[in-house]
Amino acid sequence: MTQAQPRPPAPFTSDEYAARMRRALADATQAGLDGLIVMPGPELVWLTGYRPTAITERLTALVLVPDREPTLLVPVLERPDAEAAAGAPGLTMVDWADGEDPCARAGALVHPGATMGISDSAWAMHLLGLQEAVPGSSYRSLTHSLPMLRAVKDERELARLAAAGAAADATYEQILRVRFAGRKETDVAADLARLLLEHGHEQVDFTVVGSGPNGANPHHEAGDRTIEVGDAVVLDFGGLMDGYGSDTSRTVCVGDPSARLREVHEVVRQAQQAGFEAVRPGVACQEVDRAARKVITDAGYGERFIHRTGHGIGTTTHEPPYMIEGEEQPLVPGMCFSVEPGIYLPGELGVRIEDIVTVAEAGGQRLNNTARELRVVE
Repeated sequence: MTQAQPRPPAPFTSDEYAARMRRALADATQAGLDGLIVMPGPELVWLTGYRPTAITERLTALVLVPDREPTLLVPVLERPDAEAAAGAPGLTMVDWADGEDPCARAGALVHPGATMGISDSAWAMHLLGLQEAVPGSSYRSLTHSLPMLRAVKDERELARLAAAGAAADATYEQILRVRFAGRKETDVAADLARLLLEHGHEQVDFTVVGSGPNGANPHHEAGDRTIEVGDAVVLDFGGLMDGYGSDTSRTVCVGDPSARLREVHEVVRQAQQAGFEAVRPGVACQEVDRAARKVITDAGYGERFIHRTGHGIGTTTHEPPYMIEGEEQPLVPGMCFSVEPGIYLPGELGVRIEDIVTVAEAGGQRLNNTARELRVVE
């Protein structure tokens, strides 16, 4: 049965988008940039509310420089959609037609010799065209120059992330009631995708179902393997709901768990708890990784924890900040990220437990609240 959907949150206001663009430009100036060129992708949606229906070779770009009003350059055939969606006051719309050089149009908004931040998603043909159109200009990726641009969420963003997390939790509770034994991984993955959509997601980004030895591959794509009694099954799933991401992982067992699985699962559970307890304002991101990793290393499985402990989440399911050794960025209230340690035993099994956590003044706050104990399914 399709679930009743909660009332969607109110759209972000034009003033909120304008404030984001002002902050982005201020952050760019502080980072030594002369401005920003934002291509279609999560930054453009976050700054303007505009998500092109199709990302093609036709250039769309938001240009932010200190001495001009924000300018959105769009193909003329897409201008009506852009005008309907872009929400910031003072945003100048400039269109270009097929046969014109859009890079020259965009370049006219950039000072010669400028150092600009540019979206990671920029096409090479557009970047090269801008370099040719603006003599002496240079470009830095937004991830490297402004990694924390979208990292700290406001209250309305946090509410969206919490709702997405609750929808993922409801999906997990329902998937526990479906049959696993004798079905293919792809069957369970299809159930996960369907349930996420029923619980309000507009987009499903991934449905990892790793059974038995396939669970030892952290990013295993659900395949044709038939799930058997005795298998550990890693479930990792998420997507976008009202524009903000969900991402959670639990590991279940089909029938009675072996002593080996119980042991490994308990180590991962304790590691996940340690990582969560390390979350508090001012602590470096790497300390979350260290706390979780120490539990696993002390248990003798350190070499089998083969990925970072966490990644940021917001308008995309993977974004800065990252909980990884060497990341000294302090945690700030409003940051949201995963805490997801795992142990992977090739040819045997894998275990991962993941929650999205936000930084609050008093410490960490989970946005996923389903049981972390090993659950048995049929």
